[in-house]
Amino acid sequence: MLSRGFMDPLTDSQAAELKRRATRARGSALTATTVAGSGHPGGSLSSMEILTVVYGCARLRPDEPGWDARDRIVVSHGHVSPGVYSALAEAGFFDPRDVEAHFRQAGSPFEGHVERGVPGVDWASGNLGQGLSAGVGFALASRLTGTPWRTYVLMSDGEQMKGQVGEARRLAVDQGLEDLCVVVDLNGIQISGATSDVMPVRVREGFEADGWRVLETDGHDVSAIHQALLEAWCLKGAPVAVLARTVIGKGVSFMEGRAEFHGRALSEGEYSDAMFELGLEPRLEEARAARAGSPGRFPSAPVALRPPAVDAGAPREHGGSGATDCRTAWGAALVDLAVASPDVPMAVLDCDLASSVKTSGFAEVRPSGFIQCGVGEHNAATVAGALSISGVLTFWADFGVFAIDEAYNQQRLNEINHTSVKLVATHCGLDVGEDGKTHQCLDHVGAFRNLPGWRVVSPADPDQTDRAVRWAAAETGNVAIVMGRSRVPPVLDATGGPLFGAGYRFEYGRIAWAREGTDACLLAAGGPVGQAVAASDLLREEGHEVAVGVVACPLTVSEQDMRAAVDSGLVVTVEDHWSTTGLGATVALWMSAHPTGARLLRLGVTAFSGSGAAADLLAAAGIDSAGIAASLREALRAPGR
Repeated sequence: MLSRGFMDPLTDSQAAELKRRATRARGSALTATTVAGSGHPGGSLSSMEILTVVYGCARLRPDEPGWDARDRIVVSHGHVSPGVYSALAEAGFFDPRDVEAHFRQAGSPFEGHVERGVPGVDWASGNLGQGLSAGVGFALASRLTGTPWRTYVLMSDGEQMKGQVGEARRLAVDQGLEDLCVVVDLNGIQISGATSDVMPVRVREGFEADGWRVLETDGHDVSAIHQALLEAWCLKGAPVAVLARTVIGKGVSFMEGRAEFHGRALSEGEYSDAMFELGLEPRLEEARAARAGSPGRFPSAPVALRPPAVDAGAPREHGGSGATDCRTAWGAALVDLAVASPDVPMAVLDCDLASSVKTSGFAEVRPSGFIQCGVGEHNAATVAGALSISGVLTFWADFGVFAIDEAYNQQRLNEINHTSVKLVATHCGLDVGEDGKTHQCLDHVGAFRNLPGWRVVSPADPDQTDRAVRWAAAETGNVAIVMGRSRVPPVLDATGGPLFGAGYRFEYGRIAWAREGTDACLLAAGGPVGQAVAASDLLREEGHEVAVGVVACPLTVSEQDMRAAVDSGLVVTVEDHWSTTGLGATVALWMSAHPTGARLLRLGVTAFSGSGAAADLLAAAGIDSAGIAASLREALRAPGR
């Protein structure tokens, strides 16, 4: 019987059991990849003892894979999925025959890279270099929730080339994550050949330079691996990296040390020879017969999230205090959430921009939850994702160009991992002003169109920002709240009162109507809303009745509101965003699916701009009140109007 938790050294009988499991798992991994005709058998075999020891001895409950207090395990080199699934099967999570028959089969959870749909898998991976960041997030969540689990991150040596790994190493040390342990499979081989030839990496020196404790061990000796992990948990004050020396293809003589088996499945003849060497019976025919049928139903890992029990607090009214910026409103609402919900674990991640993205107030009232990531946006995005699925209400605030454009792939993998990040992206659009082209995030809506699980909110003024932040805090799933930099006056209704004042409740997907009109309909998102309202008022003086709809959710607009918008026959979208991929694209897609005869004019940004005052840049792009009014006049004069 194996004990869990790495408290005592292995007994001889326990070591023998782990060795038997590793051998059987090798056979399963080779059977699975041969039946599928693809996969990564070489690395699976080099990591097999590591996988077997960790999944066999960590604090897990195979019959309760979603146990809250379980140790968290991230396999960063997700291409070794055949080895992961086989080791999990040997640990009792499911039947190894299911892995052998249904690996890489459509409809099966046993995908080509590890996925959270498989019981025992805590993080979907495969894009190398991101796993350590997820591990940092899990370790931070243990601290913030008060649940004492340990976090293991299993990695390859090749991915140590990635810059995000360095970002994660430094944050782990800065936060003193002594309950985080990395095991690196040092097999010295990657796709193109020897790792030392592709890009030399001094793995030990890298970890030590960033302040980690480092141990070395034989990666094919289960007792040595177990002892190294036991020792790692005895070391305090810093995270520990265990460097495990291994051989790619270990256990099969003709595979050992050969780069071609990094990503090549065996032929039938090679498979038979390999199973003979391992002392196992070939199982191809049985697995193929099972694969010919349906992949069946497997118990899946829990990915559903519980809504945070957050008290949203009382909304603030910014309309009576003159123009302020949406950033300030967001920061104030964040403080309110922290104060009103003292028992809710919260984390706010910052990348050296607290004074600009307005997270300093939270840092003062909840310092334990303020995570300074330094200039490390890729790491921050993944850390936020792992925190958010671990019982922590998680916000990350950053400039749009960093949080969205720079960390796009990390946000993509957050969606794949069913995370619940609340991303607040400031300084979006031309409204970044004097910072110029390099800082103009002009796809803060369009980028998320490709990630359908993300919801995007583009508030028009500070009051709407306040309501949107409080709404997002109580939601599950990923939400991006995007905003500009400048101060904006409150949006007023037709009577001169604040449109988003007392009585307003944010509802995702709904338009708020600032003006009524039958000649045309302006649909505006974000900062230019006030300019659109001013343009409507100017045209009203000229005899044109132009409706203005405030679209805070530019990726999702309700059917009811869109039908009201097209009634006038002319719809004009306005946004501080590429004119072709944001709100204008959403409206165009809706109109293409609902032929109404209405015309569409899309106003927005058509080119990167230079440095200058935001008002001047918006005017040059034709999305200030004068430009909007001019475009509308021309459209209203068009034949047929």
